[in-house]
Amino acid sequence: MINISQKLNPKLFDKDVEQIPIRKGFGEGLLLAGEKNESIVGLSADLTESTQMHLFKNKFPERYIEVGIAEQNLASVASGLSAMGKIPFISSFAAFSPGRNWEQIRTTICYNNRPVVIVGSHSGFSDGADGGTHQSLEDIALMRVLPKMTVISPCDSIEAKKATVASAELGGAVYIRLLREKTPVITTEDSPFEIGKARLYYGEEDVKADVGIVATGSLVFKALKVAETLKKENISAKVLSVTTIKPIDSESIISLAKTCGAIVTVEEHQIACGFGSAVAEVLVQNFPVPIEFIGVKDMFGQSGTPNELLEHYEIGENHILYASKKVIGRKN
Repeated sequence: MINISQKLNPKLFDKDVEQIPIRKGFGEGLLLAGEKNESIVGLSADLTESTQMHLFKNKFPERYIEVGIAEQNLASVASGLSAMGKIPFISSFAAFSPGRNWEQIRTTICYNNRPVVIVGSHSGFSDGADGGTHQSLEDIALMRVLPKMTVISPCDSIEAKKATVASAELGGAVYIRLLREKTPVITTEDSPFEIGKARLYYGEEDVKADVGIVATGSLVFKALKVAETLKKENISAKVLSVTTIKPIDSESIISLAKTCGAIVTVEEHQIACGFGSAVAEVLVQNFPVPIEFIGVKDMFGQSGTPNELLEHYEIGENHILYASKKVIGRKN
């Protein structure tokens, strides 16, 4: 049962549910943030329209810098601008930023505690046709290990807009993970959002259930659909949407484990050192329960449509469904 307190999209499970690229929400959010604060500047590595930063560029050309295909400079220049009182947003494909410039992010931004927002678009399998070199399946691991870094993975375009505006006001280093393709709109403008807070989208807060599904990014939608399928099979499920991977909402994860007794984590990323690992770190120290991980199993990507790749790498709805039954000992 959808948690009505979260004010989600009433057409969520309809066949004609609206689908919008998550990256578009970032572009709209940066424009809003820029209108509120003249200290915000935008920098891109020759991917302005692809990352939707062109909306900011067109409105505030004097506050935009085209760095070119030089991702190391992208991070270092942003750090310098932040030292002069600016709030820089830098954007590229996640495979290149943080993929190519991790050391500059580490040393010039995090080590110096600079308020720079790093935006990695086309993450996961969303850049399907460009193949494994462009499919960033390691960026959560790269960024959550950095001290002083906040890591955000919005579930839809509306949440990406809210996360962008909130990141501009946070006063520290932030990484926002975006996808290329259109994805279903899960939330609404009235849905609650707060950096560092997970939200229970399916199930009731203090009511016990058979399994808890903890998901991040666009795969929250698939987790919700699986919860509906499980309901038809008389298996009760809760779905916790974790937008902020770091700092992670330990309290909500522990509460979910206590009311469910078994957990499935879902991410479009390597299982090793990723989102599921962050959830497991919380549980093993506080409330250990059986857990299954849905994610990429130590492999690189390849060319294909995003949906084809999700199925090939066993991240689709059927795989989440199987893992949910397996973790509670039900036969499939």
